[in-house]
Amino acid sequence: MIRLLQIEFIKLWNNRASKVLIISYFFILTSIALVAAIKFDIGPVKFHLAEIGIFNFPYIWHFNTFVTAFFKLFLAIVIVSMMSNEYSNKTIKQNLIDGLSKKEFILSKFLTVVSFSVISTLFVFVVSLILGLIYSDYDELSIIFSDLEFLAAFFFKLMGFFSFCLFLGILVKRSAFALGFLILWQILEGIIRGLIRWKLFDGDTTDTIMGFFPLQSMFNLIKQPFARLEAVQTVANQVGEEIGLNYQVHWYEFIIVIAWTAIFIYLSYILLKKRDL
Repeated sequence: MIRLLQIEFIKLWNNRASKVLIISYFFILTSIALVAAIKFDIGPVKFHLAEIGIFNFPYIWHFNTFVTAFFKLFLAIVIVSMMSNEYSNKTIKQNLIDGLSKKEFILSKFLTVVSFSVISTLFVFVVSLILGLIYSDYDELSIIFSDLEFLAAFFFKLMGFFSFCLFLGILVKRSAFALGFLILWQILEGIIRGLIRWKLFDGDTTDTIMGFFPLQSMFNLIKQPFARLEAVQTVANQVGEEIGLNYQVHWYEFIIVIAWTAIFIYLSYILLKKRDL
């Protein structure tokens, strides 16, 4: 497995575009720390972002994993480009000639997907821990290391999404078309949601059904954290509103995303196995 990973990372590092995207991705994740320094001081209006509680433990695990997940598109581009380059540069055929089986080829790509997900999760963990230790109002270990399930959700969310991108890269062969298909699928899920809610079921039932679709199931792993923020809750209470949000990560949501990940990897292997290279 280490040999397969080494092959993939050598390919990625020798590709200038992939190298720039990977470095940009982790630079953006690091730049979250700069958010803590944002201050507005305009006359009587004074606002310091870190003081509203977004870096408090354990809320920071929820907030940072939700926000940083939006930047996964950088690595998605790397993954679909990784596959399109295999076809355009004919390295896939050369790998097979050199003795790599199609199963090992898919395994090497999946190991790359897992590696990106693991490294991203560890990176967010370290950045969040440092920010929390600096700005959080709470420093008890029991509070610091609670809600870590959001990191697990972040990992599986990335792994599922990257596996989908890998499948699209093999299916379409061209990175631009693969990314276009990804956007089209997102739009399609939105249309299906609208049709189901309009013609068949109420909102809650529609949400349950859509939770079995690939992109929506990945999104559901980490719900939006903003309504959980103390400042938002305080304002809502002052105007007599109650914000009821179930932001917990549920075991069945993990199962759905893991199932989609397995399906995408299996379909990638079947496509490659049947395709004449």
